[in-house]
Amino acid sequence: MKIKYLGHSAFFIQTDAFNILIDPYIKDNPICPISLNDLPKIDYILVTHGHSDHLGDTIILAKKHNSTIICNFEIYLYLSKYNIKCNPMHIGGKITSEFGKVKMTPALHGSSICEGTHVLYGGNPCGFLLEIEGNKIYHAGDTGLTVDMKLLEDEIIDLALLPIGGTFTMDIKDALKSIDFIKPKTVIPMHYNTFDAIKADPKKLKEKVTSCTINILKPGEELLV
Repeated sequence: MKIKYLGHSAFFIQTDAFNILIDPYIKDNPICPISLNDLPKIDYILVTHGHSDHLGDTIILAKKHNSTIICNFEIYLYLSKYNIKCNPMHIGGKITSEFGKVKMTPALHGSSICEGTHVLYGGNPCGFLLEIEGNKIYHAGDTGLTVDMKLLEDEIIDLALLPIGGTFTMDIKDALKSIDFIKPKTVIPMHYNTFDAIKADPKKLKEKVTSCTINILKPGEELLV
C-alpha cells in the first residue's frame, strides 16, 4: 500500500484493489503538484469537514469516477442533490468497507459549507481511523489538541497524519503533545505552508520527537506503508 501527500491535508492511498482520497483539495491548492486529470479512477473519497480546502474537488471527482463518499450526515445531505453515492457516518461510528474499516473520530474545528454568499451547516468536523491491509492510519482532520487523542493510544496506530500549521489547527507544540498521547509508530505532518497563516517548519517537529519516526513528505512524495 502506498500513501501520497498532495499538500495541505490531501492524501491519496493506493492499495492493490482500491484508490482512496482524503480531503481532495487539488484544483485550487497552491502547493498540490498534480491536476485532477492526473488522478486514476478514485473509488472512495473521505471528507473530514465542509470547508472548501477539505471538501475541495469532491463533487467533480465523484461525478467523474462514480466514487463513494464517506462523510458526516450533514455533508451527505448536502451532496445528495448532486446524485452522488455517500456512506454517511458520525463520530464514534465504525463501518466495514470494501477496502477495510473506517471509524470516525472527534476533531475540534468547524464545518461550514459556502455557496455563494450563503453559509450552510456542515455538521461536526471529524478525523478518520482507517484499517487497511493490516495497517492503522489516523487522519486527524483539522483539529486542535484534545485529550480525547489519549484514547487512540490503545489502537496501536501505525501512521498518524497530524496538522502542525497553527492558527486553525494544532501548532508544532501541540502536535508534540498529541504524539505523546497517541504514540503512533510514524507521523506525517500536514496542514502547513499552504498559506501564510499556517507557515510552519516540520523539521522543528522532527528535531523534538524521539518516540516515533517523523516522515516529512513534500507534496507529490509518497510513502510505502
